[in-house]
Amino acid sequence: MGTRLARVEGVSSSTGKTIKIPVLGLGTAAYPFVASQTAKEAILNAIQVGYRHFDTAAVYQTEPVLGEAIAEALSLGLVKSRDELFVTSKLWCPDAHPHLVLPAIHKTLKNLGLEYLDLYLIHYPVSLEPGSYDIPVRKEHLLPMDLKSVWEAMEECQKLGLTKSIGVSNFTCKKIDMLLATAKIPPAVNQVEMNPLWQQKRLRKFCERKGIIITAYSPLGAKGTPWGSNGVMECETLKQIAEAKGKTLAQVCLRWAYEQGVSVVVKSFNKERIKENMDIFDWELLPGELDKIDRIPQKRGCLSTDFVSEHHGPFKSLEELWDGE
Repeated sequence: MGTRLARVEGVSSSTGKTIKIPVLGLGTAAYPFVASQTAKEAILNAIQVGYRHFDTAAVYQTEPVLGEAIAEALSLGLVKSRDELFVTSKLWCPDAHPHLVLPAIHKTLKNLGLEYLDLYLIHYPVSLEPGSYDIPVRKEHLLPMDLKSVWEAMEECQKLGLTKSIGVSNFTCKKIDMLLATAKIPPAVNQVEMNPLWQQKRLRKFCERKGIIITAYSPLGAKGTPWGSNGVMECETLKQIAEAKGKTLAQVCLRWAYEQGVSVVVKSFNKERIKENMDIFDWELLPGELDKIDRIPQKRGCLSTDFVSEHHGPFKSLEELWDGE
């Protein structure tokens, strides 16, 4: 399968439209969240080697550099038209209020210099007080989200053509069920942490039944970020499989995710690794290797403790945030 053609497909049960997401996307969340020339060069480089899926978010502060890179790629002829690219962005928590969703997507589109997104996600199932953009988040500003009304505003974004599809991120089975109870347009995608150390088997089965595509973030464990850990890159099982196959550990993780039928966003601003990470389509993991990965002890890496507070917001514990999943 050609790298540029490798896509995960899902069909929206409400519209009957097919959403096609390139399997491999470039993530742009580098901590601390600042735009950089490095990010722009990495995006251009990724386009050159065949990436067509780019993942950003209001909170990452990389929307403007992604927009600049896309404009440059078009002017250089690296891509013929905007339609060749799949661009995802996300609604950050202080804008997760019904009256602020439309202004937020308009700002995102202005940052990107685009007329539409391919996918717009609710970043977390929690709100912050409007205007509270501090990172780390200020726990005293945490608020429960009015999910029904916020989702109606997301649906309006799609109806207006500001985004082709809408979805969620960091949502559990229980929270998706709550959303589906009132949604007119179901979420096309749930973007969640997923890697060999946190395989999300229950959530994947649930989303498959509901016709929701999973996009995996932190497929390599997000080493070196506040939300990540070294666990994936230091996993002995994965090291042994990589050595036996003559592949990098990252390639093994990305190939594993690809074989699970999900789309993946992987952040790298390193030219060689961006290219390496794409070399996952012309080989496969053996049944015995998949079995070994299947037996890796499971542990969530991205706990998102910032959104948990005994005194503020909707979630008093990690158990409540993740619904024991």
